[in-house]
Amino acid sequence: VQLQASGGGLVQPGGSLRLSCAASGRILRIDDMGWYRQVPGKQRELVASITSDRTTNYAGSLKDRFTISRDNAKNTVFLQMNGLSHEGTAVYYCNANLLYFSDGDIINALKAWGRGTLVTVSS
Repeated sequence: VQLQASGGGLVQPGGSLRLSCAASGRILRIDDMGWYRQVPGKQRELVASITSDRTTNYAGSLKDRFTISRDNAKNTVFLQMNGLSHEGTAVYYCNANLLYFSDGDIINALKAWGRGTLVTVSS
């Protein structure tokens, strides 16, 4: 099972970015998916999460500017970020709680993480 995040990059203050994260492998089911971010010297923190029935949760005031969504058919989660400020500079990680098949068709539970994509907000 692999989570591949994309969409990070350099953006000016006030700008927008859309992150994507696709899960691949012998996946049986994906429950919650989410985005976290981390800056050097600080703990990884939740940005937003979404359940399989698309109930969403956001950290603090980010709900006003960020939108999390998912495409269950493509095992993909998105994060639309608008009005980015310098505080948005971080490595963004996607996460998924899922069930997958291992060898012998054994079902396993996994809290999977993507490798992270860097978002830099700078003029």
